[in-house]
Amino acid sequence: MDTAAIARLLCDVAADVVLPRWRSLAADEVVQKRPGDLVTVADREAEEALTTALHAAFPDALIVGEEASFADGTTLTRLPEAAHAFVIDPVDGTRNFASGSPDFGVMLAETRHGEAVRGWIWQPVHDALYVAERGGGVTRNGTPLAPVGRRAPWEVAGPRRFPGGGSAELTFTWTHGACAIDYPLLLAGGVDALVYNTVHPWDHLAGTLMAREVGGEAQRIGGSRPWHAGGDGGQLLVAAEPAILRALTQHAASLM
Repeated sequence: MDTAAIARLLCDVAADVVLPRWRSLAADEVVQKRPGDLVTVADREAEEALTTALHAAFPDALIVGEEASFADGTTLTRLPEAAHAFVIDPVDGTRNFASGSPDFGVMLAETRHGEAVRGWIWQPVHDALYVAERGGGVTRNGTPLAPVGRRAPWEVAGPRRFPGGGSAELTFTWTHGACAIDYPLLLAGGVDALVYNTVHPWDHLAGTLMAREVGGEAQRIGGSRPWHAGGDGGQLLVAAEPAILRALTQHAASLM
C-alpha cells in the first residue's frame, strides 16, 4: 500500500467503526484498562480492522497496536529493532472521544529499525488529515505545510502537573488530552512546544516525525539522542525549532 492508500484506510476505518460510536457509546462499551485509562469498543474494533489490513498488505511487518500491547507487552519490546513495523493508535484521545469531544484522532506510524519513516494523523470530526514522509515534508489535506515563524516568548503546552513560570522566554498552557490534536496544533503555530510525561510510541512516532519535517526536534530529558521508538530518559520535549528546544530543556533541567 502506498501512502495515499494507507491514508484512505485510516479514513475508512474511522468512518465505519469510530464515528458511528461517537456520542453513541453505551455504558458497557467504555471500560478502564487500569485506573484512569479508558478503552472503548471503537478503540478495539478499529485496531483490529487496521491490523488485519496492514498484515494483509505487509505480511512481514511487525504490527504494534496500543490495545494489543496492553494485553501482551512482548510485541512492544520488539519494536526498536524491528526491520519494518507499523504502530497503531486506533483512537487517540479516548477520554475526549468517550465524553463526546471532537478532539480525538486515529494515528499510525511506519518505522524502520525504530525510526519513523511515515506518519498519519486523521482527525475525523475536524476533517483534517496530516501525512508525513521522512525527508518529504508534511501535508494537511494534501497541501504541504511550511515552517511557521516563531518569536519568543514561546508557548509551551504540557500536562497540568508540569511546572511553568520562571522563564522570560516561555509561557505555559495545557495539552488537549490527545496527541492527535496537540501535534497538528504545533505544526500550525498554535503552540511552539509540547511536554509529555507519558511516552508511548503509538502516541508520538507520527507526531515527532511531523515536527522534525517542519524543522523541529524531539528529545527526552536524560536521553542519549533524539527521541525514537526505543528512547529512554525522562519527559519528552517536542519543539518547533532547535532554539525553543534548548530553552525548554534548560527550563526543565532547572526544575529537577
